[in-house]
Amino acid sequence: MAWADAGCYGQKTIRTPHIDSLARDGMRFTDAYAGCTVCAPSRSVLMTGLHMGHTPVRSNPGGVFLLDRETTVAEVLRGAGYTNGCFGKWGLGDIGTEGVPWKQGFDEFFGYLHQAHAHFYYPPYLYDNEKQFELPANKGGRMGTHSHELIAERTLEFIRKNRNVPFFCYAPWTLPHWEPQAPDGEAEPYRGKFGKEFEYVDKNGRLHPQKETFANYAGMVSRVDRDVGRVLELLKELGLEENTIVFFTSDNGGHSRGSFDRETRLENYGPFRGNKTTMYEGGLRVPMLVRWPGKVAAGKVSDLPWMFVDVMPTFAEIAGVRPPGNTDGVSVLPALLGRSQPRHEYLYWEFPSFNLAKREWRPGLPPQALRMGDWKLVRPTYDAPLELYNLARDPGESKNLAAKEPAVFARLEAALKTARTEPRMQSQPDHRWFEKPWW
Repeated sequence: MAWADAGCYGQKTIRTPHIDSLARDGMRFTDAYAGCTVCAPSRSVLMTGLHMGHTPVRSNPGGVFLLDRETTVAEVLRGAGYTNGCFGKWGLGDIGTEGVPWKQGFDEFFGYLHQAHAHFYYPPYLYDNEKQFELPANKGGRMGTHSHELIAERTLEFIRKNRNVPFFCYAPWTLPHWEPQAPDGEAEPYRGKFGKEFEYVDKNGRLHPQKETFANYAGMVSRVDRDVGRVLELLKELGLEENTIVFFTSDNGGHSRGSFDRETRLENYGPFRGNKTTMYEGGLRVPMLVRWPGKVAAGKVSDLPWMFVDVMPTFAEIAGVRPPGNTDGVSVLPALLGRSQPRHEYLYWEFPSFNLAKREWRPGLPPQALRMGDWKLVRPTYDAPLELYNLARDPGESKNLAAKEPAVFARLEAALKTARTEPRMQSQPDHRWFEKPWW
């Protein structure tokens, strides 16, 4: 989901009244960032509180997993007496590995373990903890049961079931993502509104009957909004509204501009350059909304730069426990409560490439980004020269100031050189999802 897919961030076409209500009733952050520019590493940053220079899962081939020795935010909250549930896409450990969510602090999981599995909304099965949950209506490539319908229901069921105990409900719903398939009826209000459309043929040659890809994308966002509304209504119904803090965000920037460009009139990147997979703002900056009635002031807008590493210490402080000592994060609870907020010296990202065939990291310096105050250093591709931008004056990163600001450049480059350790060897990914149609 891109930075400007919701109305409260400037979206004009897609209707998101429930997400917008989070901004109205809570705090909207303009300068919040995902952990990485793609899925699995971003989730690794969120779960471990370690930025991309330190987090365990730094590549995105699928099948890479967390190890037992690595501590997740769910394990921290379990130590504070919380019951933890995860519903949607995990992406940090497939079945048979140490990285499955029920070995990483979650009491209940329902959804997709493998991130490539989660590219399909009509799978033959999902996982209910370690058991396969069969979806017979989807066998043989049929599109009978949309996975999000089941995942959303299990999210609500978990909240109902645990209303009398402290709970952490992590709902990494897959919508919106490729393949562009909205649940039944959700795309209808958007048909014909996005200019040029195209039929969608997946990597296995399967032609999808819904031709209006952008309308389906908009419908997926609308469905997320509708189910956010259902969660908020349930909290109110159960009397939990004032005792529950709700965070809404996305795991990386929007989809490739090659498909979702301004010809579609979607305009969901705001003023930013780049998209998912890039180190520019369009790939890293994400929506972040926080609601906590009676604690977080309503209608506030903050330009505090923060990112997924800060989730671990923030949740730990709310729960009254300490995070692991090695976290790269800073609790943003002071900012949420209107108090003086400590700030990061810098925020850091990278996106190294892991060679599946050779099982080795690509040599050289990976794409990197570092934000310090209003300044941002970007290495856009492997071993490319560094670029320098001032985000306050140039949020679209159009004017490279590396030559004009040598002192600033040197300061950020020095930080960049100390921000990372070499990544550990990635556990052997499972290639089966890519070699043949897994259904």
